[in-house]
This record gives sequence, C-alpha cells and structure tokens, in this order.
Amino acid sequence: MELIRGLHNIKPGHRDCVLTIGNFDGVHLGHQAVLAQVKQIAAALDLPAVVMVFEPQPLELFKPEAAPARLTRFREKYHWLARLGLDRLLCVNFNADFAGQEPQAFIEQLLLGKLGVRHLIVGDDFCFGKNRAGNFALLQQAAAKYGFGLTSTASLKQDDQRVSSTLIRQALEQNDLTQAEQMLGRPFSLMGRVRHGEKVGRQLGFPTANVWLYRNKLPVRGVYAIEAFTAHGHFHGVANIGARPTLQGKQEQLEAHFFDFQGDLYGQQIEVLLRHKLRAERKFASLAELQQQIQLDAAAARQFFGNIN
Repeated sequence: MELIRGLHNIKPGHRDCVLTIGNFDGVHLGHQAVLAQVKQIAAALDLPAVVMVFEPQPLELFKPEAAPARLTRFREKYHWLARLGLDRLLCVNFNADFAGQEPQAFIEQLLLGKLGVRHLIVGDDFCFGKNRAGNFALLQQAAAKYGFGLTSTASLKQDDQRVSSTLIRQALEQNDLTQAEQMLGRPFSLMGRVRHGEKVGRQLGFPTANVWLYRNKLPVRGVYAIEAFTAHGHFHGVANIGARPTLQGKQEQLEAHFFDFQGDLYGQQIEVLLRHKLRAERKFASLAELQQQIQLDAAAARQFFGNIN
C-alpha cells in the first residue's frame, strides 16, 4: 500500500480514484465493511482504492483534553489497512489552516482538483471545512454538479449493536477483551519498537521487552496475559502496561516478559496481543514485593494459557 504523507506529496499520477475519509481508529469490522465496499467500487471502475486519514485526529487538535484514547497509532493503522489490500493511504496534516478552509475549497481543490475523485464513500454524519459547515448534503450537491459518485456508509451491527471505536474503548475499559475482539475481528494488540530500559526486570529474574506507546491516553492499563509476535517467533508471556509506579516511572510504556525466550529483540518491531487481564497496575512498597507479585502474575498467565490450550 502506497503511503502519501501530506498534501504536498500528491502527484498528478494520483488523480482518479475511489476515496473514503475517516479516522479509522482500530480498523474494526465496521471499518472493514466500509473498506470492502471501497475496494468493490474501485475494482468495478478499474481505479485505485484510497483512504484519507488525518494526523492528528481532528479532536486531538481542537479539544485535546477531550480526545479519546487511540486504539491504533498511525503506524498500527497503516499496518492493518495495508493488510486489507488497499492501494493508497493519504495522511493529511490536520492543522488550523487545513481545518479553516471553506468546504467548497475542500471539494473543488482537494477532492476534485488534486485527487480527481470519481467515487466518494463517507458517513452521512461526515462534516468538513471551516466551522464544520460542510456536510453530506453539500457533497450530494457537488456530486450532482461535478458528476462523481457518492455513497453513505451503513453501520455494521452485531446483535443489533453498532460496531464503533467508542464501544471498543468502553469494552477495554471494562476489561471485556472478548467483546473488543468480536468488534475488532482480532484480539486487541499494541505494536512498537523494543527499546533499552533500566534493566530492572532482568535484576528481578524477569527480563522484559520495553515498548514506548506514544499515546496521550492509554486505551488499556494494568497487567495482562499476552501473546506476542516477534522476529524470533510467537510467544506467551505477561506484560505491564502503564507508568510503573513502583519505579517512579514517568514514560507510559509496555513491559513484556516472554516465557521460555532467549534472544535479543532490541530495535525490533513486535506485536503484543492482550488475551486476559490479570490485575490493575499498582505501586509496591519494595522491589522484593514487586518481584513476588511478578512471580504470581507469571504463574497466573501460564495457568491461563494452559487452560485454553
């Protein structure tokens, strides 16, 4: 999947496409249903299937304190979108200038002028442009005037319930990993590059892979039984996600200990799947007390995987 990073990188060869626009946070089953529709129409028109996303997401610019926790960072979003077989991902730098353009300019200059959109698929609640004045009705008028196709996305439902990023976040907050997995179509996971840490886990007999999460807010927090996919293979383990209060941690991160693993993961990208929450993150009075709890957590995680295998 080709990545176009910024409007300035749109080339003449990128014109003529089938486009959808959205946050696509989580790339869940509802998103996948929309993207399948994009691919179907693109194939029928013999055109590229293109997704437009914004970084930061609009609410993160306008009301950062109210912005929800990200299910997927941009790199993770790219990973899941690429697996769906889309042709291009256009990442637009969402800033005050872009947000302040007139809706008609967004349609005429970007959608038609730069991208040559032949068919657009968006939600009927999609708003754009200065003061969010642009809406689906305006797009309908433009589609009739300029002759491009326009489709409203229909929500995918499970048991008469809408699939949404908001509901997935709620499921994660309630430690309902099963419900989150059902809406995502896969176990919830976090991805990142393994970095050098303080080596405290090694001192305690539980060496860990440390991954910075680069999120303003975490969608999950606590200690989990995990599966992990690494360059060395697939492993089970236990992970703490949070600020490590016992060690006066400030950088929120994921610390994962993999069972029966020996090797070097530094600098490598890994994916950590959360399979079962063991407990909340807490502060311990000493490293000895922390070590004892890690032993209990590891035993509980091994028992969990032993029961489901």
